[in-house]
Amino acid sequence: MSAEAVTTTDPRRPRWILYTLLGVFGLLYAYAVWNAIAYMIPLVGLAVDATTWVALILAIVMPVIVYALAVALTRRRGLGVLALVLLAGLGVVAVFWLDVVGYTLSGGH
Repeated sequence: MSAEAVTTTDPRRPRWILYTLLGVFGLLYAYAVWNAIAYMIPLVGLAVDATTWVALILAIVMPVIVYALAVALTRRRGLGVLALVLLAGLGVVAVFWLDVVGYTLSGGH
C-alpha cells in the first residue's frame, strides 16, 4: 500500500463532530444575516443617509466574512479552539449588530 493511498484522520477532530459544529454555528451566523436583511427591508423606502446604508450592508456581509475567517484561521486546530473562535466571532457580530441598531434608531447621529 502506497503512502498516498493511506489517509490519516485526526483523532482530535472527528468529521461528524466537525460538520455538526460548523452546521450549528453556520445556522447562527445565517440567522444574523437573515435578521439584518429583515431589518433593512422596511428602511428601503425611507430617506436614510449613505452612512446608514453602509452600516446596514456591513451588518449583512460581516457575519459571512467572520464565519469564513474563523473557519480559515482554525482549520488545523482542535474542535475546542474552533468552537471558541466561532463563538467569539458570533459575539463580535452581535456587538456590531447592536451598534447598527442603535445607530439607525438614533437617526444616524
